[in-house]
Parts: sequence; structure tokens; C-alpha cells
Amino acid sequence: MKILMATSEAVPFAKTGGLADAVSALSLALAKLGHEVKIVLPRYYAISKEKLTLLKGELGVPVGGFEEWCAVYKTTLPGSDVKNPIETYFIDHEIFFGRDGVYGTPFEPDFIDNPRRFTFLSRAVFQLCHKINWFPNVLHSHDWPTALVPVYLKYALRNGPFEKTVSILTIHNLGYQGVYHKDNFHYTGLGWNVYYEGGFEDWNMMNMLKAGIYSADRLNTVSETYCAETMMQEHGFRLDGPLRYRNADYRGILNGVDTDVWNPAKDNYIPKQYSVDDLSGKAAAKAELQKSFGLQINPDVPVIGMITRLTGQKGVGEVFGPGYGSAFSMCRDMKLDFIVLGSGEAWCEHELRGLSSRLSNFRAIIGYSESISHLIEAGSDFFLMPSRYEPCGLNQMYSLLYGTPPIVRRTGGLVDTVTNFNEETGEGTGFMFDDLTPHAVYNTVGWALWAYYNRPKEIAAMRKRGMKQDFSWAYSAKKYLDMYNDAGAKEGSAAPRKQIKAAQPETSKITTKQASPPESSAKPSTRRQKGRN
Repeated sequence: MKILMATSEAVPFAKTGGLADAVSALSLALAKLGHEVKIVLPRYYAISKEKLTLLKGELGVPVGGFEEWCAVYKTTLPGSDVKNPIETYFIDHEIFFGRDGVYGTPFEPDFIDNPRRFTFLSRAVFQLCHKINWFPNVLHSHDWPTALVPVYLKYALRNGPFEKTVSILTIHNLGYQGVYHKDNFHYTGLGWNVYYEGGFEDWNMMNMLKAGIYSADRLNTVSETYCAETMMQEHGFRLDGPLRYRNADYRGILNGVDTDVWNPAKDNYIPKQYSVDDLSGKAAAKAELQKSFGLQINPDVPVIGMITRLTGQKGVGEVFGPGYGSAFSMCRDMKLDFIVLGSGEAWCEHELRGLSSRLSNFRAIIGYSESISHLIEAGSDFFLMPSRYEPCGLNQMYSLLYGTPPIVRRTGGLVDTVTNFNEETGEGTGFMFDDLTPHAVYNTVGWALWAYYNRPKEIAAMRKRGMKQDFSWAYSAKKYLDMYNDAGAKEGSAAPRKQIKAAQPETSKITTKQASPPESSAKPSTRRQKGRN
């Protein structure tokens, strides 16, 4: 198949969260299975032109009543096969993308022109196909920044070379939807009938993800449990109704892990590589972790590791907030070392600094470091993930592969990857709790430490059981191919090259009345939302 990934970020070019990792890893996995994959994303200011190739001629993109013009750059995704390279294209519009930040900056967390920036990107996807004389069987969009790609395909451009192209929308995090004032809709160039019948309307606002949900041929999110959760009010973020309406076309496909990067047998960031057959390297990593964080090197003291964004979604309020059961209580009451790597909300960063100065067994680094994150995964005895909700999660999978049993809340992708410890049989790969409260986190950490001190054989078996799990992208990629086929994409179904014309496709109007999906009754927040996983 010919598959075009439309995204706002992809490693190693631009990254704010797991979305970037997933797009590139899935593309590589599909290419390894023999499919022709291309990626398109903006050329942000941080992406240097020096190693990119400029395509000849500018790209004209029709938007509301006029055309925007931009340049297009090209390179090959690192890691792709020389015989089947993944060509990556960059839409270069200086006004929209020639700035620091993907969705915003610390001083302007959500750029005021984000609806126009990503509307332009979505429309430019189709013009790029004309420019490079290549038309995909599958247009695969990711999250709200490219959610208008299936909208344009359905209501304006499913003709000529795109007649048999199918659209896929992957929801990496339903909490970010791209909700803006409806005055921005004019820029799409679509008729107002599309606004009302195409799913944009959201309490007098314009919801870009919701429109994509209405329009995509198939939808998916990044784990089976999160798929079910998003169709319930608690985790549906007001889109549970439209998702229930699209239930027959909606599924969960668990993200994979790049096992070339996250593999203790290959990891160059840790002092000694190890495997399920020889765990001596894990003990060396623990000693190095304790030493590098200024803790006493003691193999008998269990280490709790945590790598996270310091946001409410990740449960940091319950772990680092005031009151009994918080991290302060754990470090005071239990024999353990607690190590944290992360950044985010200012109050939490301040609290972590305070705990590090007041407690001899608590250490935190504010920020992110690839090498330190690998060392924490390898050197910790347990990994804490108290997420309020978790679409997929990657760190719990990294932990399992590194022989570090995770302590997680029973939600989303954590349910699909971690099996709770059974005291009677010794089975399981981690420790789980249900209610996100300081007491629940405290008690579950205490349970894990009890097993560490009293059930060492079960803990040793648990480590090996986790390391034998298969989280490779090859398995997930085959499920995506099943979804493409189910949507009607077949090899050779896209327009052949001889049918390509240079004419600009025109925006069309809706000619048929469509049933509207049910709405959730809750009124949305007017807070604009940026895209992260």
C-alpha cells in the first residue's frame, strides 16, 4: 500500500510527547512489512534546512477565499531501509511555523493562530500529493492538528486521484481536541453546511478533533481499554457520544515499543547490559543510579523510580501534594529510595525541589534526559505510574522490558500491559490500584515493598516474566494494516500516475443530509487545547 502519515510531530524532527515516537515507529514498522510510507509535517524553526532538500517550485494551498504559498523540503526518516526509504516532507510556511515551539511556548502555551496553522497543514497535504505526483491508498492523520485531513477528503476532495483513498484518524489523547472560536472556520474554505453537519460545532466553538471523528473512514486510539473508556462520560471529554455513534468504525490498537532503543541487552546508556538470562547488569545499574543521585549505595534498599510530565493527568497531585499518603509520607514511613525525573507545573517542580532538600531518601531532577531515563528504568526496583488516565503509556512497557515491575493505576493502556500481582499464585507483572487517592498510592507502594522484602522469589519471577513480553511495533503494525483493509484500502487502488492533473481541486458542498451523532450534555471549557500524548 501507499500510506501517507499526516502529523504535527515525528522523531527525530519535532517532539512534545509520545505522538512523535508513535508516528515514526509505526511508519518504520509498516515500511519493514513492504509498504510505501511517506510522512508530512511542518518545518518548525528548530528543524534546520541545512540537511534538507528543497523541492523545486512553491506550493499553492487554497484556503478561505485565497491561496497561501509555501516551500516544501524533503529528507529520509533516519532508520528506514535504503531500498524502501521513508520520505519525509516538511511544509515550510515562515509565518505559521517559523517560530519556537510546536503548539506554543512557556509564555504563550497555545498560539492564537493554531487553528489556521493546522488547517493550512491539513489542506497542504493534498497539494503535496499533486506536487510529488504520488497519491496514497491511505491518508493517516494523528490527533487534532491533522484531523481536518479526513474532513477535506470527505467533503471536498474525494474525486479524481483521491477517489479511492481512505482516511484514518488515530486519537493519541482525547483530552486535546483543538477547540477554538468558530470565526476560524472561514479559513477552511468549506461551506457552513459542513460546519453544522460535519461535526465542527461545539457550543458555538469549532472543535477540530470532533470534525475528524465525524469524517474519517476509520478511527482508532492507542489501546483497547482506552478505546472503551473514551466512549464513557468519565473519560470521554464530551466526545463520548460521537465516539459511541462511530463505534462500529472505532477500535483500540496498542502502541509498540522501539526495541532497538529500549532493550537492556543493547542499551548503551546503562553501565552493564543485561538480559532475562543474566540480570547482573540490573544490579550494576541500581548501584550507578543510587550513586549518581547522591544516595547511599545499598542493594537491599528498594528504589522507586518515576519519569513523568508533572501534570494532573499523571496523578502528581496525589503523589506530591499535601496530606498523608503522599511521597513525603512514603519516604518517612518506608525503607526505600524515591527518584523522580520530570518537568511541568510550577508548583510540582517547586515541591520536588523541596522534598529533595528535606528528605535523605528522595531525589528529583527537573527536566528530561534520555540517558538518565534509561538509567532509572534499569536501576529501579519498581516504577510508579499513578495516571489519572493513560491512553497507552510507554514507560510501563519500558519498565517491564527492563525487569522493573510497574506500580500503576488500573486505567487505559496500563490495564492492557500490566497484570496485577497475585499473592496466592505469585503470578503477575506489576501492582495495580483503582482509586486515584494518596492513600491508594501509598498502600500499593507499601504492598510492593512488602513483596520485595517477603517474597523475593516471586519478585524475581515477576521481573523475568515482564522481560519476556512482546511489545514490538511489528505486531501493532499488522493490526493497523487490518484496519486499512477494513476501510477499503487495497494495493493499487489509488489513482495511477497517468490520471494526475495539475488542476487545483475545488471545494464542494454537501449534497446529502447526514444523521448527527448524540452529543454529551456538558458544556466545554473555553480553554484552548494543544496536542500531546
